Amino acid sequence: MPYARAADGTAIHYQLHGSGDPLVLLAGQSNNHHWWDPVRDDFAARFTTVVLDHRGTGESDRPDTDTYSTPNLARDVLAVLDHAGIDRAHVYGTSMGGRIAQWVAADHSARVGRLVLGCTSPGGPHGVERGPEVRSALSRADPDAVRRALLELMYTPAWLAEQERTHPGRTFHTLGDATMPAYARRRHLRASARHDAWDALPRIEAPTLVVHGTDDTFNPTANAPLLAARIPDARTLLVPGARHAYFEEFADVATGPVLTFLAQEPLP
Repeated sequence: MPYARAADGTAIHYQLHGSGDPLVLLAGQSNNHHWWDPVRDDFAARFTTVVLDHRGTGESDRPDTDTYSTPNLARDVLAVLDHAGIDRAHVYGTSMGGRIAQWVAADHSARVGRLVLGCTSPGGPHGVERGPEVRSALSRADPDAVRRALLELMYTPAWLAEQERTHPGRTFHTLGDATMPAYARRRHLRASARHDAWDALPRIEAPTLVVHGTDDTFNPTANAPLLAARIPDARTLLVPGARHAYFEEFADVATGPVLTFLAQEPLP
């Protein structure tokens, strides 16, 4: 298992899979690299995929320190690229991974080929926050009720019903890393809540595709046009009917256009 070392000494676990130009896939808040398991092979068929466990998750170190900001998590990504000997890569980040990807592209433009930002937000006062009904559903005392609420924010009811019928007891990789200590979960939540890349977004030089489900209330769809308008020459792909985990449930709609976009610029 390869590990990179961040500037503060934190070990960051990562994996490489596939062949072709490197493509970094960044998972969401409180999730590890398994977030991408349902679709990773589709990308690995054309790219060398790079997945990692954010600090606090998976096989990476879990420091109980104030080092979980999205800019610092972006520096962890650069540590992985350096350790893997990758000078330049495409980057695809979803949810909090998209927030991290914004800093990778804004602060390290020479390292990024093309950029895909999925179901994410610029954060700060310009971002559109989830509504009070969503926050209330996720703050219930009953963990089973919270799990169900999160599932319904991620996926459509029809798709969930089909999964329960055909794959009873299946694991959903988007519901969080169950092995995370409580302090790491809190620090991930704080990192996402404090994200504000508004002033940095115009510095992004990479060709950018912003992808969002039209029915996403977990990270409201209204954030997509904000990002696209703020990043020079960015384009938008809206996935009709999709919720937060569009990249999994609607892979047959979203993956093809993302692959086409990424393949337009072979890396040197």
